[in-house]
Amino acid sequence: MADKIDRTKDPDRNIRVVLADSSRLTTMGISQVLQKEADIELVGTAADGEEAAAKTLELEPDVLVIEADLPRTSGIKVTQRIRRELPHVGVVVLTAKDEEQTLFEAIRAGAAAYLNKDCDPVELVDAIRKARAGQFIINEKVFNRPAVASKVLAEFRELSVYGPGSSHVFAPLSPREVQILDNIAQGMTNKEVAYALAISEQTVKNHMSSILRKLSVNDRTQAVVYAIRQGWIKGPEMGT
Repeated sequence: MADKIDRTKDPDRNIRVVLADSSRLTTMGISQVLQKEADIELVGTAADGEEAAAKTLELEPDVLVIEADLPRTSGIKVTQRIRRELPHVGVVVLTAKDEEQTLFEAIRAGAAAYLNKDCDPVELVDAIRKARAGQFIINEKVFNRPAVASKVLAEFRELSVYGPGSSHVFAPLSPREVQILDNIAQGMTNKEVAYALAISEQTVKNHMSSILRKLSVNDRTQAVVYAIRQGWIKGPEMGT
């Protein structure tokens, strides 16, 4: 097991991808896109959820690109399993129908990105690279949709996101940082927070970088959840 984990940490190795989609045409199209990228290697394909899970567990790629509505087992359920059993594997969920419920289920399952099947190939390749780097770009989509953001935050509030065994170095946030997190908890985008606080959008981004560093979390969903659990801010259902 250790040799597999070490192999995934090698920064000089190509990004190994497993692609799971029920459409042969889509699989062929994405395969052609990935073949043009010197740093990406398609190591396996699957046409249903059971096959996708089996191949991902066997090959341990860096990234799994998976259709949300796969037959036999849905792409969302496969994502949940892979994120639980192989947490180092980033997952990019593809969907033919951009629905808020599917987006919610994808972020809840731990997907790193959520893209429409007709997205620009450049966007897919960028998402794969970011997923391999451990980034969760799906959160930008979530927080650009207040209804989904509130649903996600309300759900996460009730989960033991940080179990009793986890520990975080306490680093008090500044009043401005708490203010920004409070606005984000209500579903605001960076642009809306900037307008509400009469500051630039870049300033909001700078504060968010500081917040993530202080709280030792990877994305703003986790930052908001942590702040709620600490009692620093109120969740969306408690807002005024």
